[in-house]
Amino acid sequence: MSNEAKNTKKLGGLSLIPFLVFIVLLLGSGIIYSIQGVDRPFYQIPAGASLFIAVVVAFIMYKGTFEEKADSFIKGASDENITIMVMTCFLAGSFAFVAKAIGGVESVVNLGLAIVPPQYITVGMFLIACFMSLATGSSSGTTAALGSIAFSIGQGAGLNMPMLLAAVLGGAFFGDNLSIISDTTIVATRTQGVEMKDKFRMNLLISLPAAIITALLYFIFGKPTQEVIIEQKAYDFILILPYLYVLVSAILGMNVFAVLGSGTVIAALVGLFKGTITIAGSMQAIMDGFADMSGIVVLAIFIGGLSQMMTDQGGLDFLMTKIRGIMKDRKSTEVGIAVMVSAADAAVANNTAALIITADVCREVSHENKVDPRRTASLMDIFCCVMQGFLPYGNQILLIGGLAMGTVAPIEMIPYMWYNVLLGFFAILSIFVPFADGVIRKRPWNWETMKPEEAK
Repeated sequence: MSNEAKNTKKLGGLSLIPFLVFIVLLLGSGIIYSIQGVDRPFYQIPAGASLFIAVVVAFIMYKGTFEEKADSFIKGASDENITIMVMTCFLAGSFAFVAKAIGGVESVVNLGLAIVPPQYITVGMFLIACFMSLATGSSSGTTAALGSIAFSIGQGAGLNMPMLLAAVLGGAFFGDNLSIISDTTIVATRTQGVEMKDKFRMNLLISLPAAIITALLYFIFGKPTQEVIIEQKAYDFILILPYLYVLVSAILGMNVFAVLGSGTVIAALVGLFKGTITIAGSMQAIMDGFADMSGIVVLAIFIGGLSQMMTDQGGLDFLMTKIRGIMKDRKSTEVGIAVMVSAADAAVANNTAALIITADVCREVSHENKVDPRRTASLMDIFCCVMQGFLPYGNQILLIGGLAMGTVAPIEMIPYMWYNVLLGFFAILSIFVPFADGVIRKRPWNWETMKPEEAK
C-alpha cells in the first residue's frame, strides 16, 4: 500500500479514544465501586481486561481492513523491547517466588526485627521495608509482608499508627523505584532502551538523600509512648544470600537475564541445601512466578499492540504536535515527562500500567529535545512511584489499610508519606540543578547509535 493511501486512513486525535476507554473503565469502575463501599474498588476490574476492551474498540473504529489492523497490532506486540520486557518480567517473577519459597522473605523480616532496637521501631520498619523492597522489587509484596507485623507492634506500643504504616509504605516504594527486579524498573528501562545499572545509579543519587532525611524524621517523631516488646523469631542469613547476590550482580553491571536466571538457580540450590524446598517445589515456585507476572505481561503486549495501532492512525503525531508547544528544551521536557507519568498513574492507579501507557510519548519527546534516555527512564520510574504513594485508592495503601483491620483510613496515612514527598522534591530539584547527572556525563548519549559513547 502506498504512503498516500495509508495517510488517507489516519484518524489523528480520534485514535486516542481506545486509550481513553481504557482509562475511563478503570477510573469509572473504581469510583462506582467506591460509592458502593466495595473493598479495593479500583482493583475490581483487572487492568488487562479493561485494556482488552480498548483493543476491541480500536479494531472497530480504526480505519483499514481487519488484516491491516491485525498486522499493526502484532507488529507492536512483538516489538523487540516488549519481548525483552516480557522475558525480564518472567525471570524476575521466578526469582522472587523461589527466594520467597525457600524462606528468604521471612528471614529478611526477622533479621531486621532482631537488629532494630524496639524504641526505634518506626524508623526500623522504614529501613526494613527499604531493604526488603530493594531485594524483592515489590512494593505490594513488601507491604503485605510487613503491614500486619507493623500493625501488631504498633497496637501495643502507643505508636502513631498512621505514621508507622506510612513508614512501611515509604520503604516499600524505595525499592519499587530502585530494584532491578521491580516491574517499574523493567518497564522504564526497556521502553527507553537503557541499561538498568545506569538508571539505578541515577535514581540512587535522588532516592538516597530522600531516604536518609525520611529516616531521620521517623527517628525523631516516631518514638513510642510506652515500652515495645518484639517477639524474636529465627532467621537464617544463608537464605538472604540470593537477594544479596542479585543486588550486587546487578549493580556491577551483569546482564539482567544472567542475573535473574542465575539468581533463581542459586536460590533453589540454597533452599535444597537448607532443606526448605524440594526440586519439585522449586519448579512449582518458578511457574508460580511466571503466573504472577501474567498481568504485567498482558498489559505490556496489549499496550504495545495498541500503541502501534494508534501510531499508525496518527495518534502519536497528534500528541507530539500538542506537546511540542509546551516541551521546548531539556528542563520543560523533563517537567512534562514527570507530569505525564504522574497524571497517568493517578488515572489508572497502577504505576506499571502508567509507565507502559506513557512510554512511547516519553521516548519521542526525550529524543526530540535531546533528553538523555537514561534520565527519562529515571524520571518516569520516580514519578510513577511518587504519585502511587499519594493515591488513597492505590493498591499499596488499600492493602496495608486492610491489614490494619480498617482502623486506619488511607487518607490518614498520606500526610506521613514523607519519603514520597522528599523523593518528588529531590527529583524536581535534579531537573533544575542536575546533581544526579554525573553518572551519565562520563558516558554521553550518542543520538546516532542510540547508545552511550562507550557502547559504540
